[in-house]
Amino acid sequence: MTTTTRTRSTREIAASAVPAAILGVLSGLALIGLSALAGQLEHVLWDWLPESLGTGGDNGWWIFGMLTAVGATVGLVIWKLPGHAGPDPATEGLIATPLPITVVPSLALALVLCLAGGVSLGPENPIIGINVAIAVWLMHRLLPKVPPEFGLIVAVSGTIGAMFGTPVAAALVLTEMKQMHERGLLWDNLFPPLVAAGAGGITMYLLEGESLSVALPPLGPPGWADLLFGVVVALAAALLAMGALYLFDPVHRLFHRLPNPLITLTVGGTVLGGLGAIYGEISLFKGLTQMQELAATASDYSTGDLFGLAVVKLAAMVVAATAGFRGGRIFPVIFVSVAFGLGVSALFPSVPPALAVGCAILGIVLVVSRDGWMALFLAAAIVGDVHLLPLLCLTVLPVWLLVAARPDMVAKPAAGHEGAPA
Repeated sequence: MTTTTRTRSTREIAASAVPAAILGVLSGLALIGLSALAGQLEHVLWDWLPESLGTGGDNGWWIFGMLTAVGATVGLVIWKLPGHAGPDPATEGLIATPLPITVVPSLALALVLCLAGGVSLGPENPIIGINVAIAVWLMHRLLPKVPPEFGLIVAVSGTIGAMFGTPVAAALVLTEMKQMHERGLLWDNLFPPLVAAGAGGITMYLLEGESLSVALPPLGPPGWADLLFGVVVALAAALLAMGALYLFDPVHRLFHRLPNPLITLTVGGTVLGGLGAIYGEISLFKGLTQMQELAATASDYSTGDLFGLAVVKLAAMVVAATAGFRGGRIFPVIFVSVAFGLGVSALFPSVPPALAVGCAILGIVLVVSRDGWMALFLAAAIVGDVHLLPLLCLTVLPVWLLVAARPDMVAKPAAGHEGAPA
């Protein structure tokens, strides 16, 4: 009897690989397509248009005006278009309830505008929402007997695999989802999502080739002093992120006292424009390209500027997320971590840059995401030094003790849906 059940289960697992792979590829293509569209619009807004008007995209007034205009445009999309670009992202985690398919067009438009317009948010929350909505809708139409949870899980996995270029990140995140532990068959349940994550990662690698890593001098074999430095840096970085954590809900309430999304997002864009004008274009956008540029040119910045960039980018992320711009918080805080880590290494030259950056990522991502696996993975993947792994595994323990009892970085829903007309 046991053997028969196991054989049937094996067949079901194998049969799930085909839709999982297809949805993984579609998830990767959606991310690539929207990112490419945003890249073309970014070129128009930040290169072609300012040059046509005799200025540059790094001009402080251009940054201020552009982000204000982007805020007003996104506000109109959220206020007036069908679906209102989905729920307020400040009140949602990385993985939320599947959205109706009718929400996808307005959410995709809002995401493209935010990515292209220089808003300090990444694509992760909206693109997961878009891909989950499409996957659940397709599964309902084509395979109605398959539970909706299948579409949700494989779309989330495929999207994470595409975003981070590897199925490992998806596997680590999925192990914390309760659906993965049904009947105690973790690896059986992980098989379809891993197929989707692998398909999404390969799709991204073949068509996009975007890299997460930054170029830093290798750490080399670590010593006990490195462990001590790493713990101190990670705790200091976590404390910086906790400042943003405790400001998150109050700033959200402040923004949502305004009467409608057009006003809220215009005010938010104006604030972002003021913050962006301080350090220029390197402090804008989701932060992936900018963190690589910062790592390559860190010697051009003073120690104060590196810490200043970390604070300004973190403040911009809080403003963008709480004002209602559509985007995720992971990518911008990685930039914050890189700037903070480079600042520590500049202030204390005995602390290797790879150690400082990796431990800063660990501390900040742990506060923002409340996901230890994601924090460990991103710290290791971005620094790309295998010698850092044992230090990270030890450093995460005291940081988790600091963070565990703190609230999540999720705001309480404002009274009334922000997309509803005032």
